[in-house]
Formats: sequence, C-alpha cells, structure tokens
Amino acid sequence: MKPKAPHVVILGGNFAGLEVAQQLHALAGDAVRISVIDQKSYLLFVPNIGLEALSNRDPAASLHMSLAGVLDEDKTDFILGQVQAVDIESQRVDYLPNERPGAAPTSIHYDYLVVALGNRLAFDQIEGFAEFGHTVTDTYYGNRLRHFLFHDYKGGPVAVGSARFHQGTQTTDIVPTAEAACEGPPVEMGMSMGSWLKEHGYQGPEQVTIFTPAEMIAEDVGAEVVDQLLSLASKKGYHYMNRTHDIKRLTAEGVEFENGSSVEAELKIIFPDWVPHQFLKGLPISDDQGFIVTDRNMRNPKYPNVLSAGDASALAVPKLGWIAHLQAAVVARQIAMDVGQLSKDEGALPFKPSVNCIGDMGHHQAFYINSDAWYGGKKQVLKTGNLPYLLKNQYKDLFFRTRGKVPNWGMPLAEFVAEKL
Repeated sequence: MKPKAPHVVILGGNFAGLEVAQQLHALAGDAVRISVIDQKSYLLFVPNIGLEALSNRDPAASLHMSLAGVLDEDKTDFILGQVQAVDIESQRVDYLPNERPGAAPTSIHYDYLVVALGNRLAFDQIEGFAEFGHTVTDTYYGNRLRHFLFHDYKGGPVAVGSARFHQGTQTTDIVPTAEAACEGPPVEMGMSMGSWLKEHGYQGPEQVTIFTPAEMIAEDVGAEVVDQLLSLASKKGYHYMNRTHDIKRLTAEGVEFENGSSVEAELKIIFPDWVPHQFLKGLPISDDQGFIVTDRNMRNPKYPNVLSAGDASALAVPKLGWIAHLQAAVVARQIAMDVGQLSKDEGALPFKPSVNCIGDMGHHQAFYINSDAWYGGKKQVLKTGNLPYLLKNQYKDLFFRTRGKVPNWGMPLAEFVAEKL
C-alpha cells in the first residue's frame, strides 16, 4: 500500500498562507497533501483599502478574493474555521468550524505546520479608538472612514500615525528592533489625505500631521529615503511629530501621546500595535511576545517541521506584504526539498529581507521604495510620480486576474519599470 503523502497544514490564507500553498503545490505536486485553515472565506487585499476609501468606493466590493475556489484549483483543502490551539508535541491543531454558529470543536493532524495567521490588530488597547478613531486596516474600517469623510467630516485637522510596536527579543540578531510595526501605511495615508483635502476644498497638506513613536518614521527604509520623504512632505506643508513613544488616548479633540505631547485633530487615522494571536503565546515555538521563532530558512530551531511566514513570524519586521512574499517562497522551497522535489541547492535559499513598497500620494501619484539598508545593505531607492501609482493599481489587477499566482517576472518587471524608466 502506497504511504500517504506528508500532510502540510497552513494556518492562514491571506498573502503569506495562500502563496505558501500555491508555490508548494507548484513545486511538490502530489508529493504533499495541503490543507489551509482560515477564519474568513476570502483573501483581503489590504494595501489598496485606503485608496478605495478616499475614492468613495466600497473596498469590500473590490478587494475580496474567495479562497475556496482558488485553492480547489490546486486540489488544496480549505477549512473555514478559527484556530483554537496548537499542540506541538502531538502535531495537532484544534479549530472551531465557523461557517455557522454551534459547530463542534475538532482537530487536524499535521506532518508540517506553517503558521501564516498574521496577527491581531490591537485597537482594543487604544483608549478612545472605538469612539474617535479611524483606520484602513480592513474593509469595515475602510468604509467607516469613507462614510465619515463624505458625510460627517467638517474640515478640521487630521492626524495620522502609529502606536508603539512590541517586538520579541529572540530574533534581534537577525532583524533589527522596530518601534512601529510598519509605517508605509501611515506615510501613504498622511500624504494621500493631504491631496484628498485639497481636492475637496479643505485646504490641503498643511491640515495633516504625521506622527511616529520612533526616532525616525519608516526607519526600516533607511535614513536616506526618509530624509527625501520628509523633505518632500515638508515642502508640501505636512507637519511631522516623532518620538511620541506611544498613543496614550484618543479624544474628540485629538491624540494624546505617552511623551506628554498632543496634537489637535478632528480626524484620527491610527495604526495600532500588531500582536500575536493569544493561543500562540507560551508555545515552545514562540518568542516572548508570541511571534513564531525561526531561522533564515523560516524553520523553528527546536521543531524543524514547524515553519512560519508573514506577520506571525518573528522575522517579519516590518510587517509588510513584501516580507510575507519573500518568506512564503522560502517555506515552500524548504518543504519541497524535504519531500524530494527540489535539490538542496534549489531549496536551501534562505530568507534575505528587504523593503519594497508602493504608497498612494493622491492626484494619481505614488511613491516607490526599494531598500535593504535597515538590514545592512546599501540599496536605498525612492521614486515618486504617476508610474508608481500605475504599478500599484496594475499589481492589484494582476493579482486578482491570476488568482494570486503572479508570474515570477511580475515583481522584477515592476522594479525595473519603477527604477529605470
């Protein structure tokens, strides 16, 4: 009797989890069985929520991609369920099916576990957020901001920025320590809000304050790029606050910070602390915060059949889609190598972090950043203009058109176009 193929269970079906599933299927085929568990039935294309909201379009109508049909194309099982616990020693995941209320808790056994669950966004830890805060981290909040801007906003000042990120300490020999989880989105929303205000007759960038808990906003892109961004923002009239330490509370009047300062704001667009899911804390695979500890091969050192990619990973700093893409590719190669479908030379290419992002600036303009300076490299590229804006929208269209299977030439072509043309 032919032995069963190793069972790969992937927790999470957004960018990191979906890419692991698709790449592993492409590399290993029937040499593995793949199951994906996610508490939602769709992939959420997070990077374009702000752009949709400021254009007065419902992001839920354009930024959801059904997971079941996409995964079924590769004969990958999809389980709509909420993960409750992981037993590392018995190689078991406990979950609650959540298509309809009242389902019985159940379990699934794995040979390989890939933790790609993302994180919790800790809005519940920010005093006053429910009453006075806005954000663009999902389509619910995107629509809440959209309705506020187009119905209730009175033209007052705007504050955009991050709460402090609490990073684990067990992987700081591989990635630096960050004060904010990811500051591309605050920079993007701050600059695009300035353009939106001007377009709608509410003055313009001089109404917007962008703040950071860190010494320098977007520290992960390198000082050279930040200096260029801040110079550009200053010339346009944006205000900037650094070293706020953390958000103390939101009020109707504005934002109060832990360093004792405050900023007046009618509209507060906030990006919270990014924390691990509660059930991951205290596991032998997790760091002191609850993020999954791995080496550069994205394997846990104590349990090499446990791998991680994306925001759940302790090496995902900043919490960036590009990082999830790089890590997912490593995970897929590692497992394909284990099951004999890739040579060691092909499979053992470790995670090499870099920052690559495109952010909307309004007026059909965007910024493009490609940098590895934070990780010890020398590359720091910043481009702005219509072309990065076009690339941002075209990448989203290509992602949906290929159902997540963006061709290997997609990102290199985008880099060439942005940096050379």
